[in-house]
Amino acid sequence: MKTLPLLAALPLLMAGLSIPATAQEDASASCAQWLDHEVIKLNSSETIDICAETAGKPVVLVNTASYCGFTYQFTGLETLYQRFKDEGLVVIGFPSDDFNQEDDDTATTAEVCYINHGVTFLMTDVVKVKDSGAHPVFAHLGSETEAPGWNFNKYVVSKDGEVLAHFGSRVEPDAPELIEAIEAAL
Repeated sequence: MKTLPLLAALPLLMAGLSIPATAQEDASASCAQWLDHEVIKLNSSETIDICAETAGKPVVLVNTASYCGFTYQFTGLETLYQRFKDEGLVVIGFPSDDFNQEDDDTATTAEVCYINHGVTFLMTDVVKVKDSGAHPVFAHLGSETEAPGWNFNKYVVSKDGEVLAHFGSRVEPDAPELIEAIEAAL
C-alpha cells in the first residue's frame, strides 16, 4: 500500500471537514445584541470587537475623560481590572468629550490613560455617551439605567449581557457596592 505524503493528503483530509457557514453568526449570538459593535481602539487604527471581547464575561463599562476631577479613577479602575481579570472581568473605557473634559488629540488621551495611570484594560477612541448621538452601547446603558450625568460612570454587565448596576462618578472603583456587584457578576 502506497501512502501519500502528509502535505498531499491534507487537501483530502480537509475535504471531509466542513466549517459551518454560521460560525461567525454563532460567535455574534454569544453576546448580547447591544454589545455587537466594533469601535476604534484609542490612538490606534485597530478595532475592538466588543462582542468578541465581552461574550460570556462579566463587564464594567465606563465613560472617561482626561481632564476631569475624577480622572484619578483610572488608577483605581486598573487596580480593579488587575484584581478580577483572571476571573474573566473585562473593563472597557470609553473616552468622551460630552462634558468638555477630553483632549482633542487622541495621543494625549492615550498618554493620560496608558502612561500617567498605567491602564492596560481596553480603551476606545473618543465617543459620545449621552443624548441622540450616543454610541449604541451607551444608548442602551442609558435606556436600561440612566445616561452618564458626568464622566466616570460605571456600568456592571452580566456574562449574558444584562445590565446589572450603574454607579455614578462619585462611586470609587474600590467602593464596596461596586466590588459586590462585580463579584455577583463573576
